[in-house]
Amino acid sequence: MSCCGKARAQAQRAASNRAIPNPKPKPTPTIAPQPQALPIAPATQGVYFSYAGKTGLTVTGPVSRRVYQFFANNGAIAVDARDAASLARVPHLRQIQHL
Repeated sequence: MSCCGKARAQAQRAASNRAIPNPKPKPTPTIAPQPQALPIAPATQGVYFSYAGKTGLTVTGPVSRRVYQFFANNGAIAVDARDAASLARVPHLRQIQHL
């Protein structure tokens, strides 16, 4: 009479010798290109802001994605016309009509 332990060991060896199929490779994620910031609106449009705070302030324009840095007593900075409405709502920033 044969021992069932031998059959079990042979079955395990046979199973371990079988090639394990590789899972489907995951697709490589693609990185979307960053939107390019458009040039600042021409000075003829007159969109300028000044900062009335005591330190400094950095604001990113929601439309152009341009970064604006304002400092105390630094004067006016030209702003993309598309960002002007949002920057007008930022505390301590004031839109200037004339330079």
